[in-house]
Amino acid sequence: MDFCGGPGGSRTDQSVLNMLKRHGVPATLFLNTRWIHHNQNLVQELAAEPLFELANHGTRHAPLSVEGKSAYGIPGTRNRHEVYEEIMSNDNLLRKITGKRPRFFRPGTAYLDDVAAEICLALGVIPTGFSINADAGATYSASVVAAETAKARPGDIIISHGNRPGSGTAAGLAAAIPALLEKGYAFTTLGAALS
Repeated sequence: MDFCGGPGGSRTDQSVLNMLKRHGVPATLFLNTRWIHHNQNLVQELAAEPLFELANHGTRHAPLSVEGKSAYGIPGTRNRHEVYEEIMSNDNLLRKITGKRPRFFRPGTAYLDDVAAEICLALGVIPTGFSINADAGATYSASVVAAETAKARPGDIIISHGNRPGSGTAAGLAAAIPALLEKGYAFTTLGAALS
């Protein structure tokens, strides 16, 4: 689940987090610097929650490119130095707040080129994408979020957003996740899946 920050995106959809806790659903939460600055106390609470694993969602929420390639209209990083800063500035912030270094990194828009992926690995973080886009940046209605999430199969990585209360994300996930649990599906964090 991504927490992107920025204009209109620095709030918290507490109902999504509460639903995950209520059903005992583990999740990897990707936090962006802009969101962290508005939610520092919550970041500490999330770090202490055993169900959740915190991960790096970048400093400016930029697509990760060494050539400035954009994605979804968002300009990407333009060179290796900007790739480094996009990863490590937020990495250092998360480490300062939580006392732990995040293991996973998902760039803004989840786009990264091959060179940026190599830089991630050289810096000791695992670049992460997704296989199911549950909410399209918290723009889908609850029924579409539920339908997309219901497509999950073993091994899928579902992306959704926890930074836009009032979107269809919370209601859609609240409909789909219990149904998947009833079918016998189990959820896990990325770290546990790769252990």
